[in-house]
Amino acid sequence: MRSTSGQHAAAIGICAALASQISMNLGAGFAKQLFPMLGAYGMTSLRTALAAAMLFALYRPWRHPVTRAAIPALLIYGAMLGTMNLTYYQALARIPIGIATGIEVMGPLAVVLLASRRPRDFLWLGLAVLGLILLLPLGHDDRLDPVGIAFAFAAAACWALYIIFGKRVAGTLGSNAAPWGMLVAAVLTLPIGLGTTGMILFSPAVLLIGAGIALLSSAIPYSLEIEAMRRLPAHVFGMLLGASPAVGALAGYVILDEVMTPVQWLAIACIIVSAIGSSVVASRPTTTLET
Repeated sequence: MRSTSGQHAAAIGICAALASQISMNLGAGFAKQLFPMLGAYGMTSLRTALAAAMLFALYRPWRHPVTRAAIPALLIYGAMLGTMNLTYYQALARIPIGIATGIEVMGPLAVVLLASRRPRDFLWLGLAVLGLILLLPLGHDDRLDPVGIAFAFAAAACWALYIIFGKRVAGTLGSNAAPWGMLVAAVLTLPIGLGTTGMILFSPAVLLIGAGIALLSSAIPYSLEIEAMRRLPAHVFGMLLGASPAVGALAGYVILDEVMTPVQWLAIACIIVSAIGSSVVASRPTTTLET
């Protein structure tokens, strides 16, 4: 019975993690179209503030106050969430979404490398790394903005810490971790957005568009990710996020007309196979999935 329950939890966690990536990358694609009007900082602050409002209305987390012991991890989780969004959108403004996401996902892969204990995990990790190497234009004539690359690596570091501390707060706060964390992120990002964009953020048209992007990019995916973190070990959750470059590249192609080369499509295939392989391993009864 315990084994069946563990498999069921793994299946839910896997589906939640992958669905969050689809929603998040679709939102990122639509958000990038608005950068000329709002800027990357403005778009980030609008997205996080509206997502925090949505999550608070949905979960009403004030009914279960945060304990003093949970506050430090929650503050770090929320700060990493906000900083990850700030740096990722800055990278997105300078380099293609598929490449930005390919660099960013190195953060979760670092979590995998540090937490893995079985040779099979390194097999899937190696395949994902191969995909990342093929995805990046190393040794090609493509010129990428070095500032954009630096922002993408900063987002990767934030993503790794987001997974580690998100796992902690998910275990203590449950579903309420997402709204509280998003509130911390909004408090961090909103002053930056107002300082760079101004009061245009509060115009009705911008708020309406921002609400849709916040729903796709933040409210839905981060709620799903918290559910995944509750059911999966941090390193398994990190490996599942290896599918995000593939989803990002597809979103860039569909929404932004960012065409991928055959080599980059091969990279996407490697990353997808890696994500599926890690999912199969996580679903087996021998994997400890309960928290």
